[in-house]
Amino acid sequence: MSVVLHGYHLSVYLRIARLALVEKGVAYERVEVNPFAPDLPSAYLELHPFGRVPVLVHDGFTLYETAAITRYIDRTFPGPPLQPAGGQALARMDQIIGVVDAYAYWPLVRQVFAHRVIRPRLGQPADEAEIAKGLAIAPRVLGALERLASGDAFLVGPALSLADLHLGAMIAYFVQAPEGAALLARSPRLVDWWSSVGARPSFTATDPSART
Repeated sequence: MSVVLHGYHLSVYLRIARLALVEKGVAYERVEVNPFAPDLPSAYLELHPFGRVPVLVHDGFTLYETAAITRYIDRTFPGPPLQPAGGQALARMDQIIGVVDAYAYWPLVRQVFAHRVIRPRLGQPADEAEIAKGLAIAPRVLGALERLASGDAFLVGPALSLADLHLGAMIAYFVQAPEGAALLARSPRLVDWWSSVGARPSFTATDPSART
């Protein structure tokens, strides 16, 4: 069996796919691809015509789009299920993932984390206006997720689901900014959830700073 995951080490979406593979116990090879590079190899564009990440290749079967990849991983490989069985819980999982993609990713990651943490780390100036925009939107996003969270051990109940991996990859970045950590602290359900989920071995194994 050959499982190859192509992606950029800083990408939250690559990390979401990696988290799913680790939680299912799937061994895989990782290939670094920088989607921001001006000269993406034509071979990669054959895998992903839009030049984004990640891409999963499993025994010759190629798949892109993170939601499709994580669901494929869960359906294809043995290991603990990453999707709840009940219709309402499954719908809640899908809803949280949708909220995270549509409303959380840009302010939490691309505005707050990228400008407060990554750009200074790379010796680039932070855009305080972008940070302010992200911080203005973040409380509404976190408030919505706080209300959707089950109050149980995980976002949609007593078992880990793809919703936890999806949001967890973004919160892991957001709380690296002091302002992000302070905002999360106002959401008690999310604080309890993150203290548990963020400590899982899968999050340590997929830490982007390790470049594994």
